[in-house]
Amino acid sequence: MTGTTTFDLGPQARIVARLAAAVPDARLADRTPCPAYTVADLLGHLVGLCVAFRDAARKDLGATTDTPPGRAALLLPARWREDLPRVLGELAEAWQDPAAWTGMTRAGGVDLPGPLAGAVAADELVVHGWDLARATGQEYVPDQAALRASHAFLLAAAQEEDRGGGAFGAVVPVPDDAPLLDRTVGLSGRDPAWTPPSSP
Repeated sequence: MTGTTTFDLGPQARIVARLAAAVPDARLADRTPCPAYTVADLLGHLVGLCVAFRDAARKDLGATTDTPPGRAALLLPARWREDLPRVLGELAEAWQDPAAWTGMTRAGGVDLPGPLAGAVAADELVVHGWDLARATGQEYVPDQAALRASHAFLLAAAQEEDRGGGAFGAVVPVPDDAPLLDRTVGLSGRDPAWTPPSSP
């Protein structure tokens, strides 16, 4: 992945921003395809990862890029409806700088080549965009450049390590002729057929 071609994260960031804007407060406690995450947790995670990968692109290394993700990072800011679209825009803008895609950087306490960090940022936005859309009953068509980068990253990860107990969970088998989004979701350890649990 170190040779990844640069691409614009702006379209995918705007898709995630639109999805988040359509989430009513009444849905914040709902479950998501991430078993440990509510919708509020997922939105809090998105705020944190946008800051981390924004700063990774800027090579502004410090607390935001050195801290591994954890429960504290899931806390949803009180002003998340203003904060999330702002940091999504800052993330996309930071990765428009060609320097972001060169050299080494850091995110989540892990040192990464710039192109790989960009691919991870795309993966986070694509997969968590799907999580958010699926949990809240919204239509979802990801940006194709970001989707291709996400799929390539997850495919490489699946080929390089045993995914049974990894950060993404075990790969969910998906037919080779399935849509690219379904194959990407499966590689991330999610079932493309997931639907929210029925209300009692």
